Amino acid sequence: MALPVETQLRYWTIAAVVLGLLLWFLGNTLMPFILGGAIAYCLDPVADWLERHGFSRIIATSIITLSAIFIFIIATLAVVPTLVNQTVALVEVMPTIIANIRDLLQATFPDLFAESTMQASLTSLSQLVQDRGGQFLNGVVASLNSIISVLVLLLIVPVVAFYLLMDWDNMIARIDELVPRDHAATVRQLGRDIDRTLASFIRGTGTVVTILACYYAIALMLAGLNFGILVGVLAGLISFIPYVGALVGGALAIGLAIFQFWGSVEVIDAGVVTYATNWTAIGIVVAIFAVGQVLEGNVLTPNLVGNSVGLHPVWLIFALSVFGSLFGFVGMLVAVPVAAMIGVVTRFFLDQYKAGRLYQGLDHADLHPQKQDQSEDPDPNDTP
Repeated sequence: MALPVETQLRYWTIAAVVLGLLLWFLGNTLMPFILGGAIAYCLDPVADWLERHGFSRIIATSIITLSAIFIFIIATLAVVPTLVNQTVALVEVMPTIIANIRDLLQATFPDLFAESTMQASLTSLSQLVQDRGGQFLNGVVASLNSIISVLVLLLIVPVVAFYLLMDWDNMIARIDELVPRDHAATVRQLGRDIDRTLASFIRGTGTVVTILACYYAIALMLAGLNFGILVGVLAGLISFIPYVGALVGGALAIGLAIFQFWGSVEVIDAGVVTYATNWTAIGIVVAIFAVGQVLEGNVLTPNLVGNSVGLHPVWLIFALSVFGSLFGFVGMLVAVPVAAMIGVVTRFFLDQYKAGRLYQGLDHADLHPQKQDQSEDPDPNDTP
């Protein structure tokens, strides 16, 4: 006999509370295992594809692991030093950029500087960035806790991902055996819906983010923009939220382009050297982000992510904010899967509600039973 709904709800509530407490108290300890599980989940289709082509599971997992380690090492040696150097240089040059903003505003809008408030604010901001820039970088590095913790993380995550990827199908089968038999069909359908949502979002969006980061970084570097690689990677990484990557990255890139190419072209007229703005270079930067936005909205997202993900950007931002504030970085890692699960379960209950009597109302037979019975009786005026 199936358990009452109240008892089932109590059990699921207890399970949710226990999961929340585990994330609260063991967040940093669980992080390597959550990262390893996420990597194994994303790479499981690749392992399945290799198995279908004649490789055993352990050989397929070994091929994927070695390839991932090789790509990670190449990316670390080729990209990370450049990103670090450009980040340090951007922080160092920020006071100069702010000073250029002040000079440009003062020349264009002199009335704003009639009072010294605006000028004093920009000067103090420039001094603050110059004084606190090094401390900011030290804070970013210190937020990793320690070099030892990072090394442990880099060692544990690949090991966890390797074993989870090798035993992924067995784990899914074991979990399926533990599902209550009365609800097995419903739970399996919800699991398929959650998997389809996560696969569309994580794998598809991850591919889109990688393509856009490479495109923006390479295009801005070829355009000659200072810090182009850093801005391009940043714009690509936050492109999982629609329009945010293009807006933030575009605003930063265009701002840097204006102050880099403003008065950067020498014009010699009658022996007098003046400087003109290189509008062509600025236009190229604008065109790069316009093309990237068109590429993302019309080619990449429809083909790699699809339209049936069901994760609204506002709901995604809300989940990231809430889980990040409650559980820190680990909470942000689990925010997307939990948001997907909540969305799928919510849609399931909405479908149940729409199929129920509360939504559809009573049918005609239930609403007018007496009238239906009278219509079936013979007319008393008729004579046999």
